[in-house]
Formats: sequence, structure tokens, C-alpha cells
Amino acid sequence: MERILPEDFFAADLRVGLVIAARHFPEARKPAYVLTIDFGDIGILKSSAQITSLYAPDELIGTLVIAVVNFPPRQIGSVMSECLVLGATNENGEVVLLQPERPVGKGTKIS
Repeated sequence: MERILPEDFFAADLRVGLVIAARHFPEARKPAYVLTIDFGDIGILKSSAQITSLYAPDELIGTLVIAVVNFPPRQIGSVMSECLVLGATNENGEVVLLQPERPVGKGTKIS
């Protein structure tokens, strides 16, 4: 495990966002969805997320997620991914979304 300094971690801007749209992303190399996420005052950002094995697009709408919002945008196929949605990999290799355990406002900073 590589160790980092606290300031390296705190340079990442982690925020809570509300998924307002989710669709299949057939052009992706691995199965993925395109998520449209509302981060309140930060705005609405898109992300490509490889979460198809545990989630259906319609059940993601209205879900709170945690994402890094200050990485540079990255072109993934036909989609410009503007944030990185966070998840943990379970024992089956499936990505489980990180979510607040209780409701919080869109754009809330993770600290």
C-alpha cells in the first residue's frame, strides 16, 4: 500500500449528488451506464459507471451517490465523463455504490 499525505486526499473534491438520469452506454468497452447527476450549486455532471451487474437504470434515478467532481473531464467513447462516481468492489467483483446513509443536500461536501 502506498501512503499519501492528508493534503493529497483533501485535494479531491468529494460531493453528494442526486442521479437524475441513467441510461445504457452500449459504446463502452465494458458494460456501463451514463449517469446524469445533480450536484446542486456545482451543476449537473455526467459520469460513465460500470455498475450494470447490481443496478438497473430506472432504480438509480433519485439515488444519492458520492463522486469526485474536480478531476479533469475524460472522453469515454461518445461521452465526456465529468466526475468519478465512487464504489467498492464486493467479493464477486461487482461495484457497490458509496452512498450517504441518510439524506443530505445535493452538492454536500464529503469531509
